[in-house]
Amino acid sequence: MRIVHLDQGSRGELLEQLLKRSPNQYGEYQNAVAEIVERVRMEGDAALLEYTRRFDWEGISESNIRVTQEDIQEAYGKIDQRLLETIRKALTNIRSYHEKQKRYSWFDTTADGTMLGQKITPLQSAGVYVPGGKAVYPSSVLMNIVPAKIAGVERIIMTTPCNRQGKIDPAVLVAAKEAGADEIYRAGGAQAVAAMAFGTKSIPKVDKITGPGNIFVALAKKAVSGYVSIDSIAGPSEILVLADETADARYVAADLLSQAEHDELASAILVTTSRELAEQVSQQAEQFVKDLSRREIIEKSLENYGYILVADTKEEALETVNLIASEHLEIMTKNPFEDMMKVRNAGAIFLGENSSEPLGDYFAGPNHILPTNGTARFFSPVSVDDFIKKSSIIYYSREALAKVHEDIEYFARQEQLTAHANSVRVRFEKEK
Repeated sequence: MRIVHLDQGSRGELLEQLLKRSPNQYGEYQNAVAEIVERVRMEGDAALLEYTRRFDWEGISESNIRVTQEDIQEAYGKIDQRLLETIRKALTNIRSYHEKQKRYSWFDTTADGTMLGQKITPLQSAGVYVPGGKAVYPSSVLMNIVPAKIAGVERIIMTTPCNRQGKIDPAVLVAAKEAGADEIYRAGGAQAVAAMAFGTKSIPKVDKITGPGNIFVALAKKAVSGYVSIDSIAGPSEILVLADETADARYVAADLLSQAEHDELASAILVTTSRELAEQVSQQAEQFVKDLSRREIIEKSLENYGYILVADTKEEALETVNLIASEHLEIMTKNPFEDMMKVRNAGAIFLGENSSEPLGDYFAGPNHILPTNGTARFFSPVSVDDFIKKSSIIYYSREALAKVHEDIEYFARQEQLTAHANSVRVRFEKEK
């Protein structure tokens, strides 16, 4: 991995380089995605099935696009028993964590007859997108469905691409069943996103779409945002490790590579105040890569977006952490809890040498669907909040309104909205 001294110039160059990975930069794909989305919107199943035959399975039809209970039972027969047990253990942790996020309606009253509050209502339907292709992600199935289920969503559907034989990975189907999906469809890519956004004869329209995917999925979610709600527009995976001289170089190197193996656009960055650690991590990473199964992907990722940044001070290192706003942030310093309090921008924060990023991906409980490409400055991980909506509640008795009606009328007239003022005034006109 390249070692770079951190200064204003190198930091600016790095940020510019990382931003090139954003889905907002992939203009060359936008026209293709826009065409797919529009065709599915206008033609429904005809376009959805045509694209699915082209990209996934030639045998797809209206009669077999939906996964049956027999398909799911077959998947249970194929899955390794230990994997099933592991999925169930992970589900317990994920449910426990997300249960604590649940919100409740609240109402406040006063003696003169006012009631103000907030009514929490779960979305009626949610669509979960689960990637396929290069790899399968039953963990993402759990992370999407569990918070929706806890929020109280009535109908949760899942779309995921099938292989050339029309099959979906058994672990994905089992994870969906265990987590509580109501319907599963063999559909992937931009066409599946469009189908969930607009509805077709086969796939129902939903209120919200969540879940990661490739650039076509990301751009499709961007295109349908506004017709439906979406979680965020996910970019390539990323990890940033903040470490000092107390960190174990082998641990740091191993953790950086855990994200570099996702794809060639993934970024892996170490920010440290120790030149010695920087050199050790670079050497360890080089040794690890030789024995890893996705060596070519890792090498390409590190060549393009792998950095070891050596800062002069802890303050400069933390400033860089907040500027990059990484999806995953590991803190391996002498006082990780103290340093964590100085972090403003990160999707998920892992503290100490025993809290490596895969702990969050699979098992700990917090959601692993996280903001990427610097959007942790304003986005949050997927949570129960993504599957609810809030309504304001307002009630005033006549006595309470009488105390404030002149103020309201005055305020409205100042904005030259006389109909607003009149709406309040008429309720007291007989008293004048």
